[in-house]
Amino acid sequence: MSRVGKQIIQLPDKVSVKVGADRNVLVEGPKGKLNWTLPAGVNVKAEGKEVSVTRLSEDRRVRAMHGTSQRLISNMVHGVSQGYRKDLEIHGVGFRAAVKGKNIDLSLGHSHEVLHPIPEGIKITVTENTKIAIEGTDKQRVGQVAADIRGYYPPEPYKAKGVRYVGEHIRRKAGKSVK
Repeated sequence: MSRVGKQIIQLPDKVSVKVGADRNVLVEGPKGKLNWTLPAGVNVKAEGKEVSVTRLSEDRRVRAMHGTSQRLISNMVHGVSQGYRKDLEIHGVGFRAAVKGKNIDLSLGHSHEVLHPIPEGIKITVTENTKIAIEGTDKQRVGQVAADIRGYYPPEPYKAKGVRYVGEHIRRKAGKSVK
């Protein structure tokens, strides 16, 4: 039995989980709603303030999806109750960011401004022109938006300029040596 899959998910106050006949799992909470379709061979049972995930067979694919399904539902419960947040910081002379309407405007030393669209359900705030906070209920979407923004100018190893996660350590390389 999967160690992750057999863990019971405890529901906080004001969060509900509903499983439809079409195998659609709907999680509602104070921060919003999330839904996901269960893979074949995995069942979800919601009783009171507990949700359990079980599998129907010992097939390799079903065993793999058992733990994955439990963790995805657990992440959905956490997202609609508390939400997820990723923090980025920009390092470099003249590098800055600003939110303009439904886009985030990034000045990263290119010959042009980079406009990245802000997807639905994601909230981006910029403080001090160099600190970006990305918030939302869906863990995967928050992480993907943060990775996309970081991908425009990942930190380089010589001067450590670029967009990085807060707390990320950049291994520095020595520059050219003079002989």
